Amino acid sequence: MKKIISKLLLGNITKVDSPKFNPIQKRIQNIKSIWNNDHQDDNGIEKIVRLFLSSSLLFFPGIYIKYFSAKKGPEYEDLALDIYVLLKVALPLLILINQWQNNHFILVIMVYVMLETVLYIPTLIFASDLFSKPRSYKRSMLLLFFNYIEMVFAFAVLYSCDNYLNKPFTHWFDAIYFSTTTSSTIGFGDFYPVKTFGRFLVSMQALFVLLYVVLFLNFFSTKIKSKGYFDQDNKE
Repeated sequence: MKKIISKLLLGNITKVDSPKFNPIQKRIQNIKSIWNNDHQDDNGIEKIVRLFLSSSLLFFPGIYIKYFSAKKGPEYEDLALDIYVLLKVALPLLILINQWQNNHFILVIMVYVMLETVLYIPTLIFASDLFSKPRSYKRSMLLLFFNYIEMVFAFAVLYSCDNYLNKPFTHWFDAIYFSTTTSSTIGFGDFYPVKTFGRFLVSMQALFVLLYVVLFLNFFSTKIKSKGYFDQDNKE
């Protein structure tokens, strides 16, 4: 049974040499490459945004999970990140089901890890100068889908924290329903914001959908070439 589980979760464990830089060192190298214009001759607001995005990942758990798990090998690093992403998806769902919206500590944690997800996509697109290419692009796309689901669930929690809409939710899934229809820009009209903060949340979710769907898909469809994560020839 242990071999079956190992084969399922880790696949073929390969013997590889330790990378020259660990994930934290590579992140610092990435910041330096942007600062020194090693791969792109940018300045002004573009350079400021790229530096901010590249630096932001140092303030969230993901990179440190990669750092510790990478010591055992790339398969363990992938598995640790898979578990982390799934936990981020499960957290807002648990908050909704158990009605933990009044627990401010849990809400802060949810918003904190959600912010990591919000900054992740633009970092890949605009500040990936030294990002190593993933071992599987299909896996990366699957994880990005789970990131999107996390955003839908997290906004559902925020909508359910108060009476921001025209009528209260009668079931925990109503919040997910409204968040899903908002993120897909359907808007059936049965729920709609009536308070300023509710309108703010809807506006922010619409912007994040634009960030995730339009920017990300456009990046691939136009086949923009850049040094870093999306460069197929980029090596560790």
